[in-house]
Amino acid sequence: MRARMIELSWSGLRVPAIAVELGCSQKKVRCWLHRFNRSGLQGLEDLGGQGRKRRITEEERSRIISLVKTVPPGRLRWEPVGELWAFDESGPPEWTLDSLAAAARAEGIEVGRSQVRRVLLTEGVRRRRTRSWTRSKDPDFAPKGRGSSVSIPIRPSARR
Repeated sequence: MRARMIELSWSGLRVPAIAVELGCSQKKVRCWLHRFNRSGLQGLEDLGGQGRKRRITEEERSRIISLVKTVPPGRLRWEPVGELWAFDESGPPEWTLDSLAAAARAEGIEVGRSQVRRVLLTEGVRRRRTRSWTRSKDPDFAPKGRGSSVSIPIRPSARR
């Protein structure tokens, strides 16, 4: 598109006509024409170093994503003899953003909770949650009652 701006300018078109032809603003056309006049063909290239640099490498991002695919160290499993055990009883039973960030830091990746969240959202990775015992398909299962959020009093609305 930038080279086309130069070509149209050389053919005698003015900035407003070039902008209409290419479907962009006149300001953008002027900017690229000035850069071309100043620096030649090199002026039409992208300038490097725009924006904030990534704090973690692609390899570290991949390692964070692979952590989600592993079994959390505190998740209970059945032993062959029929007893429950966990690889690390003090570890998290499921992956949360905090536990993933802590596990990544343990592997030497300096990352925070919010950055782990951004990495997972960007890559479309979903964390699997364990099925809660409070929900059952058993027709005889009787839940205890409504959730705890109901016990929090609702703030009265302002009177008009």
